[in-house]
Amino acid sequence: MKKITVSSTQRNQMIDITAEIQQVVDNEHLSEGYIVVYVPHTTAGITINEGADPSVQHDIIATLQRLVPENGAYHHEEGNSDAHIKASLLGSSVTVLVTKGRLVLGTWQHLFFYEGDGPRHRTVFIHAVPQTKTG
Repeated sequence: MKKITVSSTQRNQMIDITAEIQQVVDNEHLSEGYIVVYVPHTTAGITINEGADPSVQHDIIATLQRLVPENGAYHHEEGNSDAHIKASLLGSSVTVLVTKGRLVLGTWQHLFFYEGDGPRHRTVFIHAVPQTKTG
């Protein structure tokens, strides 16, 4: 298992980590199989979405903020309840297939780390699983 550090500069931010994840695949010499990308934080998440147009990430953040406002009537007293809810909506892990040493993503798909309570330095774990030969 490998890990990378992601640093956010804003309270709510989507950070494209596709290149960093591909680098792990390269370093692990994973030709065929899959990877699991896991975020061990309760106010951050991971998602796959369009990476060609940055307005998509802006729209996702704006919609999350509208659906789950920062200053809602929450019981949690740390002031980051909205980030916990947003992280739960996005999820804490994704699985991505790997073939011929490349992440299997759609034409516009990228992997995004979502920060809901930044700025912070966060850890992302990547577990590479090679395809086993049956026969």
